[in-house]
This record gives sequence, C-alpha cells and structure tokens, in this order.
Amino acid sequence: MKLRLALFLFVFTSLSIFSQTPEKMSFQAIIRNASGDLEPNKAIGMRISILQGSSTGTAVYSESHSITTNANGLVTLEIGTGSVIAGSFTTIDWAASNYFIKHETDLEGGSNYTIVGTSQFLSVPYALNAKSAENVFSGNYDDLTNKPKIENVVTYAIGDFAQGGIVVWVDETKQHGLVCSNENLTAASWGTFIHTQARGDGLYAGADNTTMAVSINFDNESNKGNPALYAARTCRNYSATQGSNTYGDWYLPSKYELNLIFASKSVINTTAAANSGQALLNDAYWSSTEINDQRAEGIDLTNGQAAEILKTFSNNIRAVRRF
Repeated sequence: MKLRLALFLFVFTSLSIFSQTPEKMSFQAIIRNASGDLEPNKAIGMRISILQGSSTGTAVYSESHSITTNANGLVTLEIGTGSVIAGSFTTIDWAASNYFIKHETDLEGGSNYTIVGTSQFLSVPYALNAKSAENVFSGNYDDLTNKPKIENVVTYAIGDFAQGGIVVWVDETKQHGLVCSNENLTAASWGTFIHTQARGDGLYAGADNTTMAVSINFDNESNKGNPALYAARTCRNYSATQGSNTYGDWYLPSKYELNLIFASKSVINTTAAANSGQALLNDAYWSSTEINDQRAEGIDLTNGQAAEILKTFSNNIRAVRRF
C-alpha cells in the first residue's frame, strides 16, 4: 500500500449559537499524501478521542466519522456528532482536568486507522466549560463565600418624611426624587410686571426658574431694599432642619412639580400632621413658571385647576428641593 501522510491543522470554534450551551465543536484538518500533495475529494475514515490528564490518558469519549475532503483537501467535522464509540461528549467536565484530542485516520475510508496524532487543548472550549458551571450559584446570596460588601441603600416612597420635607416623587431607583416643605411659606406676590424668562416647566425646572426670577426681580427698582416680598425669593431664603441636617437649597416649584404636589395632596397632609407640619390649603399656590411679563402659572389645590394669575397678587407658597 502506498504510504500516505496526513498533516493536520486544527481550528476549534463553537458552531451554531443556541440559547443553550453548544453540545459540539468544530474540527478541521488538511489531508496530504506522502509527497505533500493535497488529497482532494477523498473519502476517509476518522476516529476522534478525548483523553483526560495526558497524551496517553484515559479516553473519556470517542467517536468515528466517515467523511470526504473537499476540493482543497480540507475535511470539516463536528466533534460530538459522530458515531459514538464510548463515553458521552455532553457530560465531559472540562474544568476537572487537562484534556488532549487524539485523531486517527484511515486514508482508505475504513476503520483501519494508521495515522495517529495527539495534541493538547491549550484552552478549554469556553462555552463547554461554562456549561459545567451553569448551576454553581444557588441564587441565595447568603450561600456565597467571600461576599462583596454592599453598603446599606436607603430608598424612599411618596409620603416619607425625609430629606428635609415630605417626598412627593421618586425616580425608578427610589433613591432620588423631590420633596416639598413640611409647612406653607408666607404668602407673597410672584413679582412685578417684568419679563424674567422663567419659562421652564418640568421635573426640577423650578430650580432654574427660581434663579432667574430672583435675579430679575431683585434688579427691578420697585423691589430693591425689600427682596423677600415675592415667591421665588421666599423659597430661596427658606431652610429646614431634619435630624442633624439643615437643608437650604429650596426653590419655587415649576407648574409640573406643583402638579406632583397636588397629586399627592392627601398623603402629604397626613405626613405633615404626623410631623408637626402644615396641611396644603384649598387655595391657589404659585408655581415658578412664567407666562408673560404680567402673569405666571398658579394651581388651585382645591381641585388642581391651573390658572394664569397676575404676578402682583399674593398667593400661597410651598417650597421644594431635589435629592
């Protein structure tokens, strides 16, 4: 029989990506004869074995393939899909040991394997190794060793007495949000007939509105010397102490924020009563959202009705702050 030589080049990749861990891996080899010429379109027989521990270790799995090379002498097969000789490919514990692949070839297409080669898996197939670790964690945090340190996370709910006032809104983390003051501030006018450009309306928009209203109204000649007689300045000057903390970053709520207060009016009043505070009145309250040089937005907390009110009218005030 003419002596032939098979030179093998190996490429291992996981094949089709499934929702479950792949149960096979790809194997490729280039078949050449003794002269070094390719063996195109050649029917051959191959036996693949997975050895544990060493190149002469125990075969934990073996399978056979009858396959034909392509026009370039390349043969491609999927380990795990051949005719099983012994063992189970899907139950190999890839993390338990070093593994070697033994490949035997019969260039006549039978099972008289005369060409043998063995090589080590230099890296365990990731997806297959991951399969053996799928159920390592029970799902119970207390079962872990070397548990990471997790600081206590404080969360809030609408109606909580916290952060200097009463919580009226929280974000999806429940760690941040908006509070209103625990009391009504002294009623005051919005300002004088002048444009302040305090047009913001939305969550936290009241902070910028307040800054603009304070600045423009203060510069207006009629308010100089008595800057506290309007709503935005009243909120800016307000502070509240809760526990050991004093909070001084209050502002006049935007129309949107004032609506949040109305939406939680009942729970706010309950919390205020339990913490020596004041209930929201069934009356008009200022927002910081300006309409034009003469009017600004207000809301009647009796029924939530919005109103365009002359800036020089005196209305109720409830300050807010973000946390």
